[in-house]
Amino acid sequence: MKITALVENTTNQGWRTVHGLSLYIETPGHKILFDVGPDDTIFKNAERAGVDLAAVDTLIISHGHSDHGGALKKFLDINHRAKVYIQRSAFDMHYIKILGIIKFSGSLDRSVKDHPQVVLLDGDCRIDEELLLFTTPDISRFPSPANSAMYDDNGPDTFGHEHNLIIFGGEKNTLIMGCGHAGVVNILDRAAEYSPKLCVGGYHLFNPTTLQSAPETLLHGIAGELNKKEMTFYTCHCTGKKVFSYLTKNVRNMRYLACGDCIEA
Repeated sequence: MKITALVENTTNQGWRTVHGLSLYIETPGHKILFDVGPDDTIFKNAERAGVDLAAVDTLIISHGHSDHGGALKKFLDINHRAKVYIQRSAFDMHYIKILGIIKFSGSLDRSVKDHPQVVLLDGDCRIDEELLLFTTPDISRFPSPANSAMYDDNGPDTFGHEHNLIIFGGEKNTLIMGCGHAGVVNILDRAAEYSPKLCVGGYHLFNPTTLQSAPETLLHGIAGELNKKEMTFYTCHCTGKKVFSYLTKNVRNMRYLACGDCIEA
């Protein structure tokens, strides 16, 4: 399996960057995109990487925020074969509270909701023997304070529109997350039955509107839980530089995945 970051906030290789996420994943059975980022960055970087987006057979949109699904409509203009897996509620409206005022924060383009390639889900989904999507209903452990600013039409967001991917690979299953709004500890608890050995994704421990990182007391608890796992961790996107610096000092096997970087497993 090979994972290439096509969209991420940072790069070590001079690639185009933007606040968002898209991972291109080649497995024995699939060519997968996990998220598409907010704009045309994915198309520029895919060309640079030699990735044919028209050949992708599976697209996972991790949740309903535009920094992960903003380029979906344009992707569907060039790809006519991929099944696109999205939680139905990801098409709800999403908001963010800034200085006490709730504002529209950018959602998925509703014009593609009924597209024939789009598969709307209402919970977990076993795609095939290699791929499984799961949601995380219990988000109670080590919640990120950055989540408190996020809302949907029903009030504070509970992130039922977020799902995560398990890639089965024999003795080395892989967990792929988007922002990890449900909390990396809760997601790992939910994924434990699949025994992943590799975890890739953001932890949403930095609030881009306030520029505040999660407090060290919370990070201490998260680090303690991660150290209980016999896993390799690659984080990115919404984790935050300060948080990543703390985690690298306090978590075994913690690394960063920047735009243009690859993981082979």
